[in-house]
Amino acid sequence: MHSQRTSRLWRTIVAAAAVVTAVGASVRLAIHLGDIKSGSSACTDAYIKAIRDALNSYAGALVYTPGDNEWTDCHRASSDPKHPVERLDFLRAKFFFTPGMTLGHQPRQVLTQGSDTAFVENQAWVESQTVFAVLNVPGSNNDLDPWTHGVGTAAEQQQEFDTRLAADLDWLERIFDLAHESQARAVVLGMQADMWDPAAGAAELTGYDQVVQKLASLILEFGKPVLLLEGDSHDFTVDHPLANGDPDHGVTTPVPNLTRIVVQGGSAHFPFEYLRVTIDPRQQGAPFSWQRVIPTLAP
Repeated sequence: MHSQRTSRLWRTIVAAAAVVTAVGASVRLAIHLGDIKSGSSACTDAYIKAIRDALNSYAGALVYTPGDNEWTDCHRASSDPKHPVERLDFLRAKFFFTPGMTLGHQPRQVLTQGSDTAFVENQAWVESQTVFAVLNVPGSNNDLDPWTHGVGTAAEQQQEFDTRLAADLDWLERIFDLAHESQARAVVLGMQADMWDPAAGAAELTGYDQVVQKLASLILEFGKPVLLLEGDSHDFTVDHPLANGDPDHGVTTPVPNLTRIVVQGGSAHFPFEYLRVTIDPRQQGAPFSWQRVIPTLAP
């Protein structure tokens, strides 16, 4: 059984490397929205390093934001449960070894919250009159789903959540400050969580309330198009989740200038696909267009 599980993991690594090579042949900059493993598989150092190496082989620049499967959910593996905070620290050391630089063979310099906090994974940059940014907002109710198998304490988990939430809210403020300062015509945000996951009840999404409220306020004030890219639930979705407000998350004012896309992914969706996003800042009302692409993999 162990050998079969190991074989599946390494087949995943090989497949990931093939996709990275195929996408990198035509896309200069890519954003990976996390979940580099399944939620129930063991969070081993060797696997994480192998996926890091695969992503770091990207021909251009690759921005990665952590997913819940590779840190918040690492307490779940009954045979080898791991502390989520230790796993996040490990991801930071392996994926963000040069703070302020992306992964890839042609890495680009980015702004990072790690210049004055531990949150090196929160990154931003300006290109084509657009501010791009990622922030560490994972699934599993933003790491409020209780840790299991005797891993950590409730107080430790709450401290992790509170510290990261404060950093994320501050990073959102800084992102939109940057948009105003640079006179950006649009903002693109990436995170792993699906903050409106249809499979979760309202009680399982409370960890996102303050993030959604902050986003609503900042986006409304910005007044220009904002694109939010999410993963986690993995079923392709395009919508406007704040167009009529969002009482479940405590938002009462409509925010019409937010478009959200949940990118397709996960083991339930084959063949692999990626989302190619094009931004034309000259189209001030609708600068975003996108295409779902199935890459051609080398035999």
